[in-house]
Amino acid sequence: MLKGGMSMWDRLQSPARRVAYYAGAIGREALPYGYWQARWRRLLAEIRRDGLDPDLAERLGYYNKLVGHASIDGAPRLGEISRRQSYYYYDLRQFTLAFDQDLRLAYEFGDITKVPAMPAVVKSRPIAGANENAVIMKLDRLRHFRWPQDGLSFEEKTPRAVWRGVLHTEARRRLVSLYPGHARHDIGHIGASFGQIAPKGHLSIRQQLESRYIVSLEGNDVATNLKWIMASNSLCLMPRPRYETWFMEGALVPGRHYVELREDLSDLDQTVDHFEQHPDEARAIIAAAHAHVARFGDRRREELISLLVLQRYFECTGQLAPAPAAAAETN
Repeated sequence: MLKGGMSMWDRLQSPARRVAYYAGAIGREALPYGYWQARWRRLLAEIRRDGLDPDLAERLGYYNKLVGHASIDGAPRLGEISRRQSYYYYDLRQFTLAFDQDLRLAYEFGDITKVPAMPAVVKSRPIAGANENAVIMKLDRLRHFRWPQDGLSFEEKTPRAVWRGVLHTEARRRLVSLYPGHARHDIGHIGASFGQIAPKGHLSIRQQLESRYIVSLEGNDVATNLKWIMASNSLCLMPRPRYETWFMEGALVPGRHYVELREDLSDLDQTVDHFEQHPDEARAIIAAAHAHVARFGDRRREELISLLVLQRYFECTGQLAPAPAAAAETN
């Protein structure tokens, strides 16, 4: 084990994943546009023949809520998308290659917490209010979509709650203030001291998965750890989310997919006590969380939905005819 509790495997895995990611991204760009466009026409033909199943239709409508003809005057062409934030660029580029490069697409990269003025592709958006102009794509996926293997059952884990993170939100500062040096739970922050509260050492995902309960708190936008917690055999504890991404955080139901904590986080002890006395309830929530995570496990479906989100964007901005009319052309 290395300093800060991170194993050698954890440190080696991240660079290897980045190398594989960039190799795949550059390889895709090396192929001619015609290859990707012909592939997309074949997929459209399949959709025209077979229709969209309910799950695909629901997710398409969730990510892209645009209707009618929206103006995107001044938006860049597909061939002009900035490479400055490379993870975002390549995640988007993977799908824009299937379309005419003169089409226009507004986008905002980074942790987006406000709805854009014009329809734009984003990684994240507010859940509440009118958010139609924020069209969600699966961006920065290397960081956010990780599914580590959990070899421990709920019963085999330590009966405590755990949290680690940086204190850049009020909720995170409140959590650390409520449970400093707690004898039962392992709650702590990394970075500089917070008042009289010293930071704790880093915990790897694998180490956090040794606990039955893991707290998830939003950061700049969504909580990065939410996805891997819900994929694990630990129970996710969190306040109701305010932001959503491709993971459809706004569709999560408290008491079904996760355990809702009060906004002031004062009920952590009693929440853990409840599920220690009712482990069947905990296992049922974990099973429902796994079912939600499974929706994102089919790579081909993920690609198809991404392409459909862009297709609808171009249709609703008056740049393409509706897909069913254009789907007959195949090679």
